[in-house]
Amino acid sequence: MTEFTPVASLIGGALIGLSAVLMMLLEGRIAGISGIAGHLLPPYRDGGFGGRLAFIIGLVAAPFLVAAVTGAPVVQTVSSNAALMAAAGVLVGFGSVWGGGCTSGHGVCGIARLSPRSFVATGVFMATGFITVFIVRHVFARHVIGG
Repeated sequence: MTEFTPVASLIGGALIGLSAVLMMLLEGRIAGISGIAGHLLPPYRDGGFGGRLAFIIGLVAAPFLVAAVTGAPVVQTVSSNAALMAAAGVLVGFGSVWGGGCTSGHGVCGIARLSPRSFVATGVFMATGFITVFIVRHVFARHVIGG
C-alpha cells in the first residue's frame, strides 16, 4: 500500500511550483525535465548548458540532501527487472517526444499557462498512468504472479 503523506506532498509540490516559476522568471524557459535533459546532449542549441546541468544535478542530489538534513533515508522502490525498466524508459521517452513534453512541462508549467495542448497531454498521460497501475496491480499480479 502507498502511504498517505499530505505534508511531504504539499512541501514537494510547492518546491516543484517554485522551481517552475524561478525557471520561467530567471531563464524565460519552461521547467520541462525531458527538454532540459534532452538539450544536455549535442547538438547544443542556445547555450544554457550550465543551467541545465545544474538543474539535473539538483534533481539527482535532492534525495541525498534530504537524507543528510533529516537523518532519515529516502526510500524509493523500483523494479529490479532490467528489461522492464528499459522498456518503461523507452516508452516514457517516446511519449515525451511524441507529446512534445513531459509531465513537468505540460502538467506543471503548461497547465499553469492555461495551454490547451498541455491540458490534453496531461489528461492522456494521467489516463495512461491510471490504466497502467490498474493492469499491473489487478491483472498482471493475478495472472503472472498468482496473487
